[in-house]
Amino acid sequence: MENSIKAFVFDVYGTLFDVTAIKKECEELYPGYGEKISQTWRSKQVEYFMLRQLMGNYATLYAITHDALKYALNENDLQASKENEQKLLDAYLHLPLYSESKEVLTQLKDKNLVVFSNGSHDMLDPLVKNAGLEELFDQVLSIDDVKQFKPTPASYQYALEQLGIESHEVLFMSSNGWDVSGAKSFGFQTAWINRKGMPVEELDLEPDYIFDDLTGLLKWK
Repeated sequence: MENSIKAFVFDVYGTLFDVTAIKKECEELYPGYGEKISQTWRSKQVEYFMLRQLMGNYATLYAITHDALKYALNENDLQASKENEQKLLDAYLHLPLYSESKEVLTQLKDKNLVVFSNGSHDMLDPLVKNAGLEELFDQVLSIDDVKQFKPTPASYQYALEQLGIESHEVLFMSSNGWDVSGAKSFGFQTAWINRKGMPVEELDLEPDYIFDDLTGLLKWK
């Protein structure tokens, strides 16, 4: 199966970019609360897009990220000024790459490299551009084009149609266990970038590969 791969498809948040780094900006604006805000913000972001998917009430990830931030601030009884909210939302467009991300992508640049994210283009495209990754990717795909969040089968079907290949010819990478499980269930080959040393999800959908970080992908160099 390793030799059948025709597209290397990357999730973004937590996979290429460190979303936990947002706690620095949170701490600067709300001293003593950076860790709490950032953790709730991320967990509510994921919870809200999954709830909206279940309810059939779509909103872009940018809008959802804003709502999740407001919840995180309210949870901690913090003043949610428009100025502070915008500063934190802008920080999401400048998230830092993990230390190995750009080097691994550069070494794999002769492959078909693709971004596939729940991020809407209004936050995804600036993020990729600000990190200097535009030239490394052949395609940047957003579920906003079909308004079906991962891990729905319809979201992965959209990506597959854009790639124009068979499902088993895709190697999908994510640090999110739920995303890897969804991709595996759909029929993609999967590589779980298990940065936190977490156990495999109990969904009877074992990842094809498990790596501590993206350097494990260099076996396909």
